Amino acid sequence: MSSSTSGHTDTSGTSEARRVAFAGAVGTTIEWYDFFIYGTAAALVFGPQFFPQASELAGTLASFATFAIGFAARPLGGIVMGHFGDRIGRKSMLVWSLMLMGCSTFLIGVLPTYAQIGVWAPILLVILRCVQGFGLGGEWGGAVLMAVEHAPERRRGFFGGFVALGLPTGIVLSNLVFLVVSGATSKAQFADWAWRIPFLASAVLVGVGLFVRLRIAESPLFRAALATERRRRRAPLVDVLRSHPRTILLAAGTYLGIGGLGYLVIVYFVSYANKQLHVPTTTVLTLLIIASVAFAATVVLFARWSDRWGRRRVMTLGCAALVVWAAVFLPLADTASVPLILVDLVVMLVLQAAYIGPQPAFFAELFPTEIRYSGASLSLQLGTILGGAVFPLVATALYGATGSSWSVTAYAVVIALITFGCQLGLSETYERGLHSSVAPAG
Repeated sequence: MSSSTSGHTDTSGTSEARRVAFAGAVGTTIEWYDFFIYGTAAALVFGPQFFPQASELAGTLASFATFAIGFAARPLGGIVMGHFGDRIGRKSMLVWSLMLMGCSTFLIGVLPTYAQIGVWAPILLVILRCVQGFGLGGEWGGAVLMAVEHAPERRRGFFGGFVALGLPTGIVLSNLVFLVVSGATSKAQFADWAWRIPFLASAVLVGVGLFVRLRIAESPLFRAALATERRRRRAPLVDVLRSHPRTILLAAGTYLGIGGLGYLVIVYFVSYANKQLHVPTTTVLTLLIIASVAFAATVVLFARWSDRWGRRRVMTLGCAALVVWAAVFLPLADTASVPLILVDLVVMLVLQAAYIGPQPAFFAELFPTEIRYSGASLSLQLGTILGGAVFPLVATALYGATGSSWSVTAYAVVIALITFGCQLGLSETYERGLHSSVAPAG
């Protein structure tokens, strides 16, 4: 079996795999940075800036609603870029996704507020948020497949883990920038104009990301698939929905709780800790940065372990532990003890790393090469929109209706249980060859 079809990229291919994994990590970090600064701004300033006529609760709900709207565009981005990624290549979609995210993020940074242009301010904010979501929807699948399809066969988890590393690194970078900006300005200055700085800084980061991504080669497995197929598939999305519906639903379900609990930590909790627990914003962001460093330190470790012990085993254990911690997270945070909140955040994100690290290789291994971009992207984005998109909005509404964090905790536990059940429904993948044109049943 040749290296081009087996998934092995020995000799010079291993160094290329390292370059591709690095490019995936850099690009994904930038795109998650863009996405997360919006979530932080939605929690801290978008309410009074773009919805000033609403009450504090209604303004927070409205800003979180615009955050959720961006997720609605993510499946569309996954579908469109998955379609072209399966037809014309992975690399070009990575470049387009980065440009879309960068341009929309920069424009949010110069967007006039409600006081300046009235109702057009929230309308334009929603439009730019949707462009952000569209770009990110196509980003993950392309970055994952480039890394995994270039990787040596027995190290797909490890190399895919570098794409996953972009998630915690993006959290660290976005919160670090907000921490520096908020610490260097007064509260009034931050609310008035300084919140724009993290958005404007995105332009520099996107330039770096494009430089890195334009220098890598197209996926060897994709090139091999084009060479062996008599014609390109006209509708990869239709093909994957027809042949793998159960796999898509279960894979999406595995991400439901991961996305929800993730945005519980990085979006909802920023607002909750500041407004309900009266923990200073700088303290919350500092704790989140420390916890995200622990997340980053373990995500590649779990990815590497999945090459040895199996993706399903590592991910299932992580999902089981998350059910328990979903029940513990807010009650522990409600103590308002800074050391306990730090432990709370670290444990939650490290447990998520057990899923996030092996996930790139796991999702790639679920689908055959010619429909892999469409299948992996659609699975992730469906789970995201049903889990992470609505969590801050639903959690804020639940707390507003009940005045208690227990209602939010119950919601978190339910989606964590769904994720655990779906993870049990998928079979092991780490010994499967990516060259196969027929993916096994889920």
